[in-house]
Amino acid sequence: MTSSFHTVTVERAAEAYVLSRGKARFLSIAQAIRAIRTLMPACQVTDRDLEELVAAASIIHGVPVAFDLKTAVAAEPRLHS
Repeated sequence: MTSSFHTVTVERAAEAYVLSRGKARFLSIAQAIRAIRTLMPACQVTDRDLEELVAAASIIHGVPVAFDLKTAVAAEPRLHS
């Protein structure tokens, strides 16, 4: 039995996330970025670039998008030392 390992690129991860949410009412950019960062913790791509990749994939596949990244970031609790 032969098995092959396919490298997951950030672009493929973004597209896979969009396709997995195709039946949803809309896709949350903030949730997409969290999911991609969970899948790829060493990802060096900025949140802004991830936002653009997810938005582009959403447009291509006809999935409505909620550009909620700033709202989600501002709503996160901050710990102060």
